[in-house]
Amino acid sequence: MLKRYCNALDFDSYEDFYKNFQITSPENFHFAYDVVDEYARLEPHKRAMVWCDDLGNEEFFDFERIKRLSDKSANYFLSLGIGKGDAVLVILQRRHEYWTALMGLAKIGAVAIPATHMLMEKDLVYRMQCADVKMVLSVNEDELCGHILAAAAKVPSVKYLATVGRRDCFIDFNAEVEKQSETLDCEYFYTRSRDDRTLLYFTSGTTGMPKMVSLSQKYILGHIVTGKYWLNCMDDGLHFTLAETGWAKASWGKLFSQWLCGSAIFVYDFHGRFEPDDLMRYIAKYKVTTFCAPPTVYRFMVKSDLTKYDLSSIRFMMTAGEALNPEIFKQIYEKTGHKIYEGFGQTESTIVCATFSQYVGIKAGSMGKPSPLYDVQLLDDDEQPVKAGETGEICIRIKEDQYGLFDGYYKDKPLTDSVLYNGYYHFGDLAYMDEDGYYWFVGRKDDIIKSSGYRIGPFEVESALMEHPAVLECAITGVPDPEGVRGQLVKATVVLANDYTATDELKKQLQNYVKKATAPYKYPRVIEFVDELPKTISGKIRRVEIRENDIQ
Repeated sequence: MLKRYCNALDFDSYEDFYKNFQITSPENFHFAYDVVDEYARLEPHKRAMVWCDDLGNEEFFDFERIKRLSDKSANYFLSLGIGKGDAVLVILQRRHEYWTALMGLAKIGAVAIPATHMLMEKDLVYRMQCADVKMVLSVNEDELCGHILAAAAKVPSVKYLATVGRRDCFIDFNAEVEKQSETLDCEYFYTRSRDDRTLLYFTSGTTGMPKMVSLSQKYILGHIVTGKYWLNCMDDGLHFTLAETGWAKASWGKLFSQWLCGSAIFVYDFHGRFEPDDLMRYIAKYKVTTFCAPPTVYRFMVKSDLTKYDLSSIRFMMTAGEALNPEIFKQIYEKTGHKIYEGFGQTESTIVCATFSQYVGIKAGSMGKPSPLYDVQLLDDDEQPVKAGETGEICIRIKEDQYGLFDGYYKDKPLTDSVLYNGYYHFGDLAYMDEDGYYWFVGRKDDIIKSSGYRIGPFEVESALMEHPAVLECAITGVPDPEGVRGQLVKATVVLANDYTATDELKKQLQNYVKKATAPYKYPRVIEFVDELPKTISGKIRRVEIRENDIQ
């Protein structure tokens, strides 16, 4: 399959790979039709997905089954009047319906908006309104469905609510899909374009509410590099990326990369607390060949007795999301014999820099070297390239035929123009390049917080805290996790309103308030009460000063 969409697959060196690798595709490329359905035509019983949950259930999908169920899903969406350009909010965690529903939406030109099940009512209202959501498809969970009902009542564009199962006020998605024809006759098939929008992701920022990242079919093709050269997905292999489908990492490691490479996807649907021993048991049982997880998971793994499990099926291990501690790299290597290959990118991109195993040796803690899709430059504040060893902002010089990059922020040209200008896409992340051409992450130019693999925008947490009557002012920053497990902890620096006294009990009240007002993982684990916040002359809070004081 890959040979159809790139000029060559094997190269003599990294230099040869970076200089000569090219993606080639027809103007009417469409992933669901040209990859998923094509596999169903050529190799209908080729393994596509292995799904299991923590209750002992399991399902096996070949490409013929994926095609059949996605066609039936597409017909159901069409029966509701959903068509090209319509937005559907998809909150399915790790349910296997996610894959067939997403392909069904893609086939009719609708736009899927994957989202996490941890969103609260206000988070859902914001997303529904911004994207003009027409339908919500979710898992069947009491709390989430309650939030969806309350939010949908406030947003006129939402016409349909569905879950994977029976529930009052919701459509039974599986029951309705089962009634549909297996034959999809869709005019969109003949008018498709690789420039068509297929996904919207809401991604947290630091100066406002979440941004809508618009991704097209052309973006998907960029995941050839992600899958084959970084994740090392192999034809007829079984790849496991530990990620919920509400996050963009799922597009990297649970969908596009794998099926482009002919690899099956392994999905473990667990509902309770993450347990590394369960993870290892399933990897051994189903013989996973390639594995990717955030550094937090590897930190938990090294505390387990890995000798209890047969992990011999694993060929490669990868990580992304935050910098990997060299000590964790060392311990995983000592216990498993596997090196961990790091990668760097954003929701707005595919893999940008990585330790590509065939061509780039590992330097523990390094992001590796640039993908051949991107002309990566480190620029100073004057938009000039910095020298080796000097810190600069990670930027991509936009090529005439650019694959793997987002189309801009949906309905927000000013925000798009703030990162796409002077011929570059500006990441807002800082790095330096060493004398060997390896890139090393330094930090975010602004204030994004990375905790346990989540990206948390301070503004969202501040907005929730400011609703509490005890809070006069607050600033949200990240502080290092002293236990080294979560990477960073969310910290709230709070100025109290009159008549309120700083107590441990009040800290607990504020933490619980945030848990209820927004997604629970965003709550501040650390709270400091102060008399005033450091500010600039213009009145802006100086979060950098707070962070500097925390590390002194």
